[in-house]
Amino acid sequence: MKHFDYIIAGAGCAGLSLLVRLLQSGHLNDKKILLIDRSPKSGNDRTWCFWEKGNGFFEQVVTKAWEYLWFHGNGYSKLNPIAPYRYKMIRSDDFYRFCFDIIRQYPQVTVQYGEVTRLDNKPEGAVLLTKEGIVSAGYIFNSILFEKPSLKEGQYYLLQHFKGWIVETVDPVFDPAAATLMDFRIPQRSGTAFVYVMPFTATRALIEYTLFTDSLLPPARYDEGLKDYLDRFIRSDYTIIEEEFGSIPMTNYRFPSSQGHIIHIGTAGGQTKASSGYTFQFIQKQSTELARRLAEKGNPLGPATGPAWRFRFYDSTLLRILDKNQLDGSFIFTELFKKNGITDVLQFLDNETSVWKEMKLITVLPKRVFLRSALRQLFRS
Repeated sequence: MKHFDYIIAGAGCAGLSLLVRLLQSGHLNDKKILLIDRSPKSGNDRTWCFWEKGNGFFEQVVTKAWEYLWFHGNGYSKLNPIAPYRYKMIRSDDFYRFCFDIIRQYPQVTVQYGEVTRLDNKPEGAVLLTKEGIVSAGYIFNSILFEKPSLKEGQYYLLQHFKGWIVETVDPVFDPAAATLMDFRIPQRSGTAFVYVMPFTATRALIEYTLFTDSLLPPARYDEGLKDYLDRFIRSDYTIIEEEFGSIPMTNYRFPSSQGHIIHIGTAGGQTKASSGYTFQFIQKQSTELARRLAEKGNPLGPATGPAWRFRFYDSTLLRILDKNQLDGSFIFTELFKKNGITDVLQFLDNETSVWKEMKLITVLPKRVFLRSALRQLFRS
């Protein structure tokens, strides 16, 4: 059985973000590391969009950044400057290429492909099982969700699922300086649904049809949603250049941050925000903290790296309202953005606001519904 100092299970955003930070910290030059994933990472299989102040760790691979964001709801539309933030896009093919170019510079890293079937703790470390065999390590950093969690009372599990088209239009219909964060001016018959638009040029953009529901749609329904949006709001002949599809769990289930010598990262470690599905920046915060712990004390163990209790409670309350159809998600998000400054909302969605600012933000929402749902969520009834 081969032994490594560290194993990174999963070569997605979480695993690669952590590994690159650890390697560039200079504290692991004498450590043997295994990176394992089901198959090689290549091509553009997903796109990450997020807001950030200044230049981030992955600034070199930012495809495009916007300083203005549109928000559209029924009866409300506004173009907002978002300084000191910029809204950024990273395409996964650029991200993978950047990370593996760095990884190849470190001969102590072994990259292996195979399906991980199980992780187990041992007194002296942890082991990882594949169909090809077993490997061990002092610590395993795991980003793999092996199965849907078993929910308890008061826990909810929705999906943020989306299909995107990169389109090239005949007419110059896009403003490359302004992206659309959310556009709710579309039918809400399947649940909370919106479109976001990320323009690269006046004639090329990524248009993503997104839903918050408990199950996926038939494949043709995503295409119908995208075509309808383009016909109604873009109004130009177009060619589809690329397509992408994805699904992210939105749940208040408490994923464990660690189990013995297994450290869970990314969505498997609770880094997906339950009420919005945003994950990229929370992964970066967790990766930074784990790298700091290893540099300072030689092991990654420490307090959980998930959100503070009150943010988990806010997310749980919103999930309950959406799950039980007490209010439309389109109404909730429109009220939130309409009656608050957009940078305050972005800071809130980053889990970085003060309690006083949170109260100001939340009180614009229907008090009776939110208070009743909050109390029932608090007492699990």
